[in-house]
Amino acid sequence: MKHLFLALLGVWIGFAASAQTGYRINPGDVLAVEVVEDASLNREVLVLPDGSFNFPFAGTVQARGLTVEQVQSAVTQGISSNFAAPPNVFVTVRQVQPAAPRATGGGRPASPRTIEIYFLGEVNNIGPADIPPGTTLLQALSRAGGFTNFAALRRIQLRRTDPATGAQYVSEIDYRAISNGARLSTDITLYDGDVILVPERRLFE
Repeated sequence: MKHLFLALLGVWIGFAASAQTGYRINPGDVLAVEVVEDASLNREVLVLPDGSFNFPFAGTVQARGLTVEQVQSAVTQGISSNFAAPPNVFVTVRQVQPAAPRATGGGRPASPRTIEIYFLGEVNNIGPADIPPGTTLLQALSRAGGFTNFAALRRIQLRRTDPATGAQYVSEIDYRAISNGARLSTDITLYDGDVILVPERRLFE
């Protein structure tokens, strides 16, 4: 029965993947990753501005410029050591990063009424989100749709890339302490391209 299920699932995924054949992954894309042998690993992941995403056991997976099939292979290789036999991994593109807005007649892009940030990790609304300029980190978290049961609320990260140098800066907050009444010295104002990462809890955390 299990072999029949895997065969049928492979056929279904094949039809879904056929429409994505040749597509190259870009930053901002949302990918659905399914591991047949361990459903707890199934999740949607956001491709970060540097072209990578994080996946349990596999760590950081580079996806920019790869096809869906190549990403499947990379994830499979990354997690295979945790299984007795190579697992069956399926990747589909759930959401494609929209193209950047075109310039106005004067040659400059229109002033943005919103900025785009990204939610990644153990939140219910993973992916890009449009927010008003001036929105703070805590305000933005209210748009994440809540946290999963695996969220490490003491280690929520804000990742920001300097467009001039490419350097990445990481700030970390203890959201659990704040929700229990602790004060945050400074509520960080978000900028376009910021990534809010809610990591997965470690064992006994």
